[in-house]
Amino acid sequence: MELCDNNQIQIFLQLLLAAILGGLVGLERGYKRKEAGLRTYALVSVGSALFTIIGFEIFSGFISKTGISFDPSRIIAAVVMGVGFIGTGLIIYRQFHIEGLTTAAGLWLVAAIGSAVGSQLYMIAIFAAFLGIGILSGLRLIEEKLFGKDSEEAKK
Repeated sequence: MELCDNNQIQIFLQLLLAAILGGLVGLERGYKRKEAGLRTYALVSVGSALFTIIGFEIFSGFISKTGISFDPSRIIAAVVMGVGFIGTGLIIYRQFHIEGLTTAAGLWLVAAIGSAVGSQLYMIAIFAAFLGIGILSGLRLIEEKLFGKDSEEAKK
């Protein structure tokens, strides 16, 4: 699925879409006053999209060459591991409860959204972004109503 004929403009638009979708997910985290918010989520999504695009661009350069093996999915796997490493640093066990787990999972999600945009899976990326927003904001309300969990801000 091409956005336009010019490959460079298409890549610019892909990166812009990744920034918008990652930023939308990050808005909820920013609204909840989390350290990783709009900017962090947008950057992770753009970075993931860029690495994915680079992988596919390099792959297209090697596709006609014999004897060279290149798999762009390895770059996506490296993005997943890199974001997992960042997420691990966000998770803290403090006074019998865990902090940062939802933020780490959200960053992992926007990395996948960025990779989907970089792979030109636009509708899947858009759906995943809005699903993530719904999970972060909607399920919090359900948890509070059904399980009596206080919001994280009320605990502080």
